[in-house]
Amino acid sequence: MADTTIVSTGAERAGGGANRVVALCGPYLSGKTTLLETLLFATGAINRRGRPRDGASVGDGAPEARKLGMGTELNVASCTYFGDSWTFIDCPGSIEFQHDTLAALAVCDAAVIVCEPVPDRVAVLAPLLRALEARHVPHLFFVNKMDTAHARVRDLLAALQSVSERKLVLRQVPIRKTNTDGSEEIQGYVDLVSERAYRYKQGSASDLIEMPAELLPRENDARREMLETLAEFDDTLLEQLIEDVAPEKSLIYRDLHDEFGADLIAPVLLGAGEHESGVRRLLKALRHDTPFAPETAKRRGIEVNGASIAECFKVSHQAHAGKLSLSRVWAGTVSEGQTLGSTRIGGMFRMFGQRLDKLAQAKQGDLVALAKVEALSAGQILSASGTVEAPDHTAAELPVYGLAIMPKNRSDEVKLSTALHKIIEEDPSLSAGHRDDTGEFLIRGQGEMHLRVALEKLATRYNVPVDSSPPRVAYKETIRKGAQQHGRYKRQTGGHGQFGDVKIEIQPLGRGEGFKFIDKIVGGVVPRNFIPAVEMGVVDYLKQGPLGQPVVDLSVTLFDGQYHTVDSSEMSFKQAARVAMVEAMPKCDPVLLEPILKVTIAAPSDATSRIQRLVSGRRGQLLGFDARPGWPGWDEVVALMPESEIGDLIIEIRSATQGVGTYHAEFDHLQEMAGRAAEKVAEEGKRRAAAGR
Repeated sequence: MADTTIVSTGAERAGGGANRVVALCGPYLSGKTTLLETLLFATGAINRRGRPRDGASVGDGAPEARKLGMGTELNVASCTYFGDSWTFIDCPGSIEFQHDTLAALAVCDAAVIVCEPVPDRVAVLAPLLRALEARHVPHLFFVNKMDTAHARVRDLLAALQSVSERKLVLRQVPIRKTNTDGSEEIQGYVDLVSERAYRYKQGSASDLIEMPAELLPRENDARREMLETLAEFDDTLLEQLIEDVAPEKSLIYRDLHDEFGADLIAPVLLGAGEHESGVRRLLKALRHDTPFAPETAKRRGIEVNGASIAECFKVSHQAHAGKLSLSRVWAGTVSEGQTLGSTRIGGMFRMFGQRLDKLAQAKQGDLVALAKVEALSAGQILSASGTVEAPDHTAAELPVYGLAIMPKNRSDEVKLSTALHKIIEEDPSLSAGHRDDTGEFLIRGQGEMHLRVALEKLATRYNVPVDSSPPRVAYKETIRKGAQQHGRYKRQTGGHGQFGDVKIEIQPLGRGEGFKFIDKIVGGVVPRNFIPAVEMGVVDYLKQGPLGQPVVDLSVTLFDGQYHTVDSSEMSFKQAARVAMVEAMPKCDPVLLEPILKVTIAAPSDATSRIQRLVSGRRGQLLGFDARPGWPGWDEVVALMPESEIGDLIIEIRSATQGVGTYHAEFDHLQEMAGRAAEKVAEEGKRRAAAGR
């Protein structure tokens, strides 16, 4: 007999039929895309399952995803199950593409956290769990790849609970079979609510079997723990447990539904997406417990009054369809050609992986792509009264990695600007722009892979290949002692000549005081109208001092000079000031300054010692560490580090933290630099100066 039990589903209570949206989240390689493929196959949306590693799956269909073998953007696909409509969003697993995941969480009714049955790897779930919990998104765990599990379920559950602020509720216990070679194989599961046992059957629903006698003690203990957790939120159930009264199954199902929808508990289900094990049980749990669009809108603070309301959560640019605004309809209907406020809907599509299916109308709960709505951006809500920002719209993450880029063809500079605008509109966690103190054009993002994908898009989607290199460090130089200097600029070429004559005094200033120009001219030896030109000449020189870097923290005093009534001009005094600076600065004992940043690194506590060693190995000065607020089992390490040491810092942080560590840096001060390292910087600065850069 197949597992076909359906008890008082949420769909039945809400009238059924309306579309619900579920995000599939989890770390890289946890099996989300394979699970999506199996969900679509189990519901009849596809007639055969493709494998991501073969490039034949509905998810991970973007060229960049298939080239890299990992999810790089959201993948959306819809299906029906027992008459209910569902849209699943397969989210990228890498933290470098977390912005897309956060965008999906804004519009989903529930999330499935796909994880592996390895207790030592649960720390990688912390960033995702904090995002879900902060947004109060109902979520459950689907422990995938149970066919490869070696750890006990109770150990895995304890590890998951250590990183989750929500109470975990185990819904199943596995049925294991010991093989002749001593290895164990998971054949099925026991549902702890119905107390029925099922054997997995690939390609169809599981078979109902007799409860294995040896499993009864473990099943009883696990069920009691489940009921005790639910009783924390239900006094009726608590009384029944105290009085040793067996609760009705309908009461248990109701508690699971209500407490899941209120984000009080996180159920835990077991399975193996690649073998279709436990996938239909997952679908049934979602069907019973997932809230509908009106409840989700209320949770988010979006007022639903019956009029047409849609929210854009992501923008995508397609070669043939143009700009697409991926949107969730919160109320009413949205139709092709409809005008909401001053915005006209040019067209509408339902997404199925990379396929776009034309759609005439979308109803409440639907997730669609609105075409050619140029003024609509991610995080905006569209309604008849106009366009407003969503109440809980999340700002883009601060960048942690950057590259200097330049188009391979100089004629592509305008195309580069247009292409970057589109890429950043799709993913606001990227940014690009000129850095004034080094003169480079930088693209910044969430890591090495993040920028690799962005550059791949520039080359393949927009035909703008670029050269990239690590950004230069914003070194400065200053002086240790003062000097006086006479500078004269004189040219005679027939007719009016050029004559400027100045005497200046240079003195060092305290660190961080910048530059001061002091006018001490008396008696008109330098006319007032030429003094600004003297300052301009000094400032122009300070852009690149004797060590090849911008000069800071000094004062220049103009105290004497001469002029010619015919030959003097602003240009001649500007050049005279520059001559004086060129001759004086080498006498002032110039010294290099390197920027020191205050860096705060967030990492799981078990990686803190590795992070401290990493900081020390990069000339960092540790200031201390403490528990990260609101992140159980995580620390923050604070240090001062040279800018030259943090260019690829995020790569080593991720390597030391299973891919989930991050950092934030801000300028702290400039520090004198000496030794061979300073000589190399000075040599490079002089080389660039000689090359005219």
